[in-house]
Amino acid sequence: MTPICLRDLTADEHTAVTKLAHARTAPAQMVQRAQIIWRASHGESASAIASRLGLDGETVRKRIHRFNAEGVEALKDKHRSGRPPTYPPEQTATVIATALTKPETLGLPFAAWTLDRLAAYLHEAKGIAMQGSRIDEILLHEGLRWRKHETWFGERVDPAFAEKRGGSKRSTRRLLRAVA
Repeated sequence: MTPICLRDLTADEHTAVTKLAHARTAPAQMVQRAQIIWRASHGESASAIASRLGLDGETVRKRIHRFNAEGVEALKDKHRSGRPPTYPPEQTATVIATALTKPETLGLPFAAWTLDRLAAYLHEAKGIAMQGSRIDEILLHEGLRWRKHETWFGERVDPAFAEKRGGSKRSTRRLLRAVA
């Protein structure tokens, strides 16, 4: 174990660390980091701080080392880039714009989008291969919700449905009723 000691704190650093170490509404990780520095400033060793706070000694040493280098900024979380977005913002914007466009204006033979229709159109016309579940996530994130347009009863979305469907066919025989 490499011994590490905390540098002298400035008056502003001491005030900020003390306030944060005893805070009840600040984020827990920041409070814990401030407690490490506060205890180290009062002469506690890294191993004593680690056992008191339930941490690993190496973690305490790293926090003190980072504080020595960065000051109060070391108590904050570092930015992490995370996984890059799977789809660029341009494609996401295209998905949203297409979903908000009536299919009829694009020359499509239906009056309303479904996730499958939207995914197929985006793949064929725009070259964006995206699953319906991902399209749904994007639209929900934008505050757009799907609703069921066609039901088994009630008015259909497509007013020309009867003409397109054609006449109905009798595929079942009529049942004869018994005369009483």
